[in-house]
Amino acid sequence: MSSTTRFAITAALLLGAALLLHGRNRGEIIPPRTPLSSFPHTLGTWTSTDVSISKDVLDVLGPGDFLLRDFQDTQTKSAVGLFIAYFPSQRSGDTIHSPKNCLPGAGWTPLHSDRITVTLPDRPAFPANRYLIAKGEGRQLVLYWYWAHDRGVASEYSAKLYLVADSIRMRRSDGSLVRVATRMAPNETVDSAQQRLLALAADVMPVIGAYVPR
Repeated sequence: MSSTTRFAITAALLLGAALLLHGRNRGEIIPPRTPLSSFPHTLGTWTSTDVSISKDVLDVLGPGDFLLRDFQDTQTKSAVGLFIAYFPSQRSGDTIHSPKNCLPGAGWTPLHSDRITVTLPDRPAFPANRYLIAKGEGRQLVLYWYWAHDRGVASEYSAKLYLVADSIRMRRSDGSLVRVATRMAPNETVDSAQQRLLALAADVMPVIGAYVPR
């Protein structure tokens, strides 16, 4: 058994035990928040349109609040997709799904994956997952991270461990996933596409606290 597998099993056991014990003895706090349907359609020079999420996908995601938007920069005409999934409670087992598990089913093939550090104005840097994916001749660059209580992490397992700690310390198990994605032009570099993603993220993260409570 690999160290990653052992870590995952340990995290799952800790999560289950902690949530069971504290769920029995202490009431969970569901913080007030603004629904994602009210998320701004205009952010800086970006404007956006809503994209519907199919019932099949919603059934897989489970109970939560979800946003899928296509943003375009009115100055550069850059296009970036934004997806936010917020789960007000994860105590019943409705935990956040990693986007990488959905890629093969959607026909996308991962070409490369790694992690980067996202540095935005007026907030601590945080890690994010970076995926270069392909479908036929098309390529996309994807960044995603787990965001809860004003804290960003890239590791799915770290997010689960924080979930345990926050359930005990704060009596809260809410959390979210934030994903930005962009189609790449032929021969475009990853760095060029990443700049588009980070430009939108720089406008998204300052307002996310109203929708994903601290």
